[in-house]
Amino acid sequence: MKICVVGSGYVGLVVGICLANYGNDVVCVDKDENKISLLKSGKLPIYEPGLDDLLELNQKEGRITFTTDLPEAVRNSEIIFLAVGTPPGKNHEADLSAVRAVAEVIGKNMNGYKVVVNKSTVPVGTADEVKKIISSHYDGEFDVVSNPEFLREGSAVRDFTVPDRIVVGVESERARKIMHSLYKSIERTGRPVFFCDVRSAEIIKYASNAFLATKISFINEIALLCDATGADVKKVAKGMGLDTRIGPRFLNAGIGYGGSCFPKDVQALIVTGKQHGVDFKIIKATEEVNARQKEIAFRKIKESLGDLSGKKVALWGLSFKPKTDDMRDAPSIVIANKLLEEGASVSAFDPVAINEARKVLGDRITYASSAYEAAVDADALVLVTEWDEFRNLDFKRVVESMRNPLLIDGRNIYDPQEMRAFGFNYIGIGHN
Repeated sequence: MKICVVGSGYVGLVVGICLANYGNDVVCVDKDENKISLLKSGKLPIYEPGLDDLLELNQKEGRITFTTDLPEAVRNSEIIFLAVGTPPGKNHEADLSAVRAVAEVIGKNMNGYKVVVNKSTVPVGTADEVKKIISSHYDGEFDVVSNPEFLREGSAVRDFTVPDRIVVGVESERARKIMHSLYKSIERTGRPVFFCDVRSAEIIKYASNAFLATKISFINEIALLCDATGADVKKVAKGMGLDTRIGPRFLNAGIGYGGSCFPKDVQALIVTGKQHGVDFKIIKATEEVNARQKEIAFRKIKESLGDLSGKKVALWGLSFKPKTDDMRDAPSIVIANKLLEEGASVSAFDPVAINEARKVLGDRITYASSAYEAAVDADALVLVTEWDEFRNLDFKRVVESMRNPLLIDGRNIYDPQEMRAFGFNYIGIGHN
């Protein structure tokens, strides 16, 4: 099939490159000329394991191209994916300006039946708006489909090719057949393609992310009780997760969630509910708990060290989670800013996110070249991101290099007794 993917950010590139890998002819479009030039040269503007190899293969086979010419790409395509950004607006609503702008261009360049697929995370009713905009310029037949993405940074290629499910909201049988044909290679491997109405598909994405965020905030609140009573949240979570009605996933207590999806989508769903007269009390609480949780590492340092003026704190990890360089809403930002406000200095190391971190934190913190270097002369060390690189270090060396061996395990990846045996003053999140 001839496919156009509008937006060459994280979602657009994963979708475009993976669809090309299934034999489709794909053109990825972006208005950023520098990004397109980079992609044409075979380089990715994002970090995602395995995606660079697929890009190289499919460029060599001629199945994927990159352009800034959206009108031409629209005219030459059968299916048009919208994968543009929908960042939070001033009131936390999803900003649909990019979606609307692309819909205008699509409408002005339609030259026959096409399926327009909303891959961007958008509030319920957006497909109707896109359809109205296109119809204002084109009176021929077309369909607007909702096909939300469920890609996790760090495992996006696998999530696309081996998904739990593919959700497709359609209005016509013609669109359903085309989308089924597009995904039949994945369906053949036993992965379900779930068809429903468009509005239900739009809500499924937001509801899924809000539910997972709620599980995280729930176990983080239980961790507070474990801290207060001497229980171990890891054992509590395991005991809960053995119940098949609950399951073990997303029951890892820590210093809060971040990234491009959960914070934005939770806030946008709250706004959408308000617009439709629904007051999401549970989802509001999820957001409030997460905001508080991002400060918990700072509070534990403050409780242990008192006045932080002149103290040095080391951060292991900066990205919001492992296997990505994404700094959006990362807990490290809150921790670093709180420490700086109190007069502390911050030294941080991350395997891949240093460049992105500089864009957010600038030169207000020091960027170390290794985990060991970050910890030298530190009065406290915070495990912020659970990179595998931090699991089996020479911890005796780390302790000996620190001025004060205080370890805040923000992701509960270490065994408290083992860390204390190395000489650390170990403090976990409900895990001590």
